[in-house]
Amino acid sequence: YISIKDNEARISLRIIDSQDNLRRNDLIKKINFDLENKLKLNKDEFKLTGILILFNNLLQSLFKSQILTLGLVMVGIFAMFVVLFKNIKLSIIGVVPNFIAAFFILGIIGLLGIPLDMMTITIAAITIGIAVDNSIHYIYRFKEEFMKSNDYNKTLKLCHSTVGVAILNTSITIVFGFSILVFSKFIPTIYFGVFTGIAMLLAMISVLTLLPSLLLISKPFGK
Repeated sequence: YISIKDNEARISLRIIDSQDNLRRNDLIKKINFDLENKLKLNKDEFKLTGILILFNNLLQSLFKSQILTLGLVMVGIFAMFVVLFKNIKLSIIGVVPNFIAAFFILGIIGLLGIPLDMMTITIAAITIGIAVDNSIHYIYRFKEEFMKSNDYNKTLKLCHSTVGVAILNTSITIVFGFSILVFSKFIPTIYFGVFTGIAMLLAMISVLTLLPSLLLISKPFGK
């Protein structure tokens, strides 16, 4: 569309939004850069509009809010652990496995080149929120049993054979629950189900391996 009277022109472009290597924000930045540097247009002489722009703005806003949310979740959970256990060392031990699981799943998504969208960006916060229950159950049981035996190794074996089995069964159930989403025809929903399931497995492994190791090394209940 060209209007000689108004000295305006409109150029329409079609973007294949479903292509795997599409990076909306990078594409928009490149178009803006080329208009300013190659065509020598001022910023007030052109404007990018359309569904792609609106969706990209929505995603960028979501990314920022989710990063803030993830930070607040971490601070909030740590504060809850401090109130719950009244022990800074034990609180740090309790949150570390869950945070590591969340960072690992984000790293896996990044390594596979899967773009963050409205579904996948929320996985880390959901993972921490669900998986933190396992840490609380394990630490509580460990504390109770240690008060009886006063032996870290004996307590560890007992916890693994009781609450550890419960954590394993619960996590597997959650993984199967999220795995149902792989039958969806909507790709972001499939990604959400797959990676949330993987995140739950990582959180379970972290709680059953890293958490006990930290308890044995740091000895938060005394020697």
